[in-house]
Amino acid sequence: MDDQPTLQPTLDEHLAGQAAVGAVIASLARAAIELAELIAAGPLMGITGRAGGINAGGDRQTDIDIAADRLMCAALRDAPVAAVLSEESELPELLDQNAPLCVAIDPLDGSANLDNNISIGTIFSIRPRGRDVLSSFFEPGIAQCAAGCFIYGPQTTLVLALDGSVDIFILDRPAGAFVLIRRSVRIPSDTPEFAVNASNRRHWNGAVRSYIDECLLGASGGRGEDFNMRWIGSLVAETFRILVRGGVFLYPADARPGYHEGRLRLLYEAHPIALIMEWAGGTASTGRNRILDLSARTPHQRVPLIMGSQRAVREIDVLHEGFELRFESSDAPLFARRGLFR
Repeated sequence: MDDQPTLQPTLDEHLAGQAAVGAVIASLARAAIELAELIAAGPLMGITGRAGGINAGGDRQTDIDIAADRLMCAALRDAPVAAVLSEESELPELLDQNAPLCVAIDPLDGSANLDNNISIGTIFSIRPRGRDVLSSFFEPGIAQCAAGCFIYGPQTTLVLALDGSVDIFILDRPAGAFVLIRRSVRIPSDTPEFAVNASNRRHWNGAVRSYIDECLLGASGGRGEDFNMRWIGSLVAETFRILVRGGVFLYPADARPGYHEGRLRLLYEAHPIALIMEWAGGTASTGRNRILDLSARTPHQRVPLIMGSQRAVREIDVLHEGFELRFESSDAPLFARRGLFR
């Protein structure tokens, strides 16, 4: 007789003993299961992908963004949450001021990719409620007690950072439950792979341009090895790839209007993703500062994000130390002045 597969714990079993934090994650998971079905059915459920208004972060909303926000916020109203800050709302919404936790959430990150059938997701950050509920969102990212992302793709998965560990769950659709498939994920340390939107090269600062140029030299350059380039354009998909393959992802600030301070939102994108990276043995930086050391000044503050293996991110940070923080749109000598190997 063939060996029977080892039964893995469900998410609910994994969260046993986690009290308030576990209740919040379980509530989000139930909403994610419903959202996954809605995304998978798409037009069959009346989802057209048509743009509507503009959200608080200045991005266009689609009907699926609005539906995702409604599902996630409704789930959090039944959880021990004092306030929730959603990408789709201008200010945090107060729920139960006596509850112990606050949540920042991007209900549906990357919804513009839905027309292309590319993986999209929900990103969330959980932090303790402070004496002043609203000020809880303006603590450094290291204050988070848990974070994660649901990824809606060929499989619906949950990447969960909890208790200093990063674990991966997959949705068992017939059972309607997430099941643990990988414990204590560690990012591979030396994968020669980078992800960046290379079409923006002319807008990058000197440090980013120098790093990518050195990677492109491949085995004939100072690094002595060929690099692969990846670019999905979906933050949750990029995060998952780095967790399982390694490498580095760059979404830097650049010279375009609206990009000088970066483009990703600190509270519900960069902070939770940085926690996942660090607890999986990697790191996340702006190029000059550790993401988890940053405190938001406004609810929808934007930042650059460079994440992945510690070695790769550190190399990019070192390059930033050698360049002024300015943007050039020409191939001036400044950008060839210093590299990792010259």
